[in-house]
Amino acid sequence: MGRRAAPRMDPRIEYDDYLKSEDELNPWQPEVWFGRQAPLEIEVGTGKGLFLRNFSPRQPETNFLGMEIAARYARYAAYRAAKHSMENVRIYSGDALRIFREVIPDACVAGVHVYFPDPWWKARHHKRRVLQRPFLLDILRVLEPGGLFHFWTDVEPYFKNTLDLMKEIEAFDGPHEVPEREPEHPLDYRTHRERRVRLEGGMIYRSLYKKPVD
Repeated sequence: MGRRAAPRMDPRIEYDDYLKSEDELNPWQPEVWFGRQAPLEIEVGTGKGLFLRNFSPRQPETNFLGMEIAARYARYAAYRAAKHSMENVRIYSGDALRIFREVIPDACVAGVHVYFPDPWWKARHHKRRVLQRPFLLDILRVLEPGGLFHFWTDVEPYFKNTLDLMKEIEAFDGPHEVPEREPEHPLDYRTHRERRVRLEGGMIYRSLYKKPVD
């Protein structure tokens, strides 16, 4: 699923403080990036930042870190955070899987969100999918006890394959059903992909997993 070009940005809006490089993420010090201690949730594959735009104001007590490998979308998500003074949002431009694997400590994240990842349709490309066993194990490792993993897609085979992988990781509790909710305004969706699919009458597959409390 190709993404369209990011919208134009007002050059008068400075967003550098919202955009984090790999060097700034290592060592892992969220309290420095956000200027406070607070629960941290991470979105992998932020795109243009619609989820962060909608949910960071609803959870002001939570810090949100969006991770986006496409630099132009990472810049736009950071710009959007700056434009709307979303002080509990930061954006990392780079490879989220490597940051999970090499940088994030154990049991320090309250939630991980993965919405509508690229399904890589051809069988020979399935190995490029973000939700593979090693990454799912990294999610389990970095989640604190009671932490949540959210996964949504509109691709049923990808959804079923991921749920099969999750069955092999017995430490997760789930999947739990996530009921569909009616949007409160025209952009009240997790992502632009969700909005488009729902407006076209398509099916969204949602799952929620929990890391048990020891």
